[in-house]
Amino acid sequence: MRIALYVFDGITMFHLAAPLMVFGEVTRLELAPDWETRVWSDRPGSIRTEEGLTVGEIAGPDTVDWADIVIVTSWPESLPHIGDDLSAALRGAHRRGAEIAGLCLGSFAIVDTGLLAGRPAVTHWAKMTELRERNSHTGLDESVLYIDHGDVMTSAGTASSIDSCLHIVRKHLGAAAATRVARSLVVAPHRDGGQAQYIERPVVEASEDSAIADVQNWALERLSEPLPIERMAERARMSRRSFIRQFQLATGSTPARWVTEQRLDAARSQLETTGQSIENIAASCGFGSAVTLRQNFQSAFAVTPTAYRKQFAVGCATTSTIDRQR
Repeated sequence: MRIALYVFDGITMFHLAAPLMVFGEVTRLELAPDWETRVWSDRPGSIRTEEGLTVGEIAGPDTVDWADIVIVTSWPESLPHIGDDLSAALRGAHRRGAEIAGLCLGSFAIVDTGLLAGRPAVTHWAKMTELRERNSHTGLDESVLYIDHGDVMTSAGTASSIDSCLHIVRKHLGAAAATRVARSLVVAPHRDGGQAQYIERPVVEASEDSAIADVQNWALERLSEPLPIERMAERARMSRRSFIRQFQLATGSTPARWVTEQRLDAARSQLETTGQSIENIAASCGFGSAVTLRQNFQSAFAVTPTAYRKQFAVGCATTSTIDRQR
């Protein structure tokens, strides 16, 4: 996979570092040795970041012709309209089959190309009004972390860049690879669904030194067992009411929903990486029966476990995704 990251004078170090970090980890973990990332701009040479650092060895626009994925990593705070040359480069890459993505304010550049006409986009919540005024032909959804239409993707603000890049890893290498990258970087693995316009919350973990984190780690080792709220509250040495309140404050999710999400994630991983029967996976992940697993899986991902396995077990993921923004 060849990934081209577009940068410019004044970009923040974070917006450049986030995709480099995620995609670089894919190579460092030897998950896909053929993945390569290059940084490019309107002209070869160097750029100066918002923090005042000079970054050299920046490639030129011909990098677009090399790439399978072209990512506009951000966009200037002044929100200028995209230039003709960059617009033509992005549209040309799209025509030949490359995926196009705009992270954070990079969504403005993508919208300017016209590639999202009639389709929803997202950007940093503070700039949604400007994006709406910019192009009335593009729908917006400010509640989401990213929107992936398969060929074009946009993401919400700042840290959502990491979620979006993890999604790209999941999309092309599967859930197990994305989870390994996320764990290596000590961030929560991002979740996706089975079709465009499906919405789902990402996993949010509590602080490592909290009682809630202890319960989470404890529960993750017991997904095959019953995990009612009362049992989890007892483990945390809290009343049921206090536990629910503290869990929601720490994670943004209810205990029951969090357990279901972990079970679904475990089931999804087993569907991708093992030949276990649906019945055995249901039992090992705490769903009790294949029927219950199928009902929960289809409700969450809009696809049956069997269909999901056929699509993802061979490492071919081409779904479109929307995840809720907190």
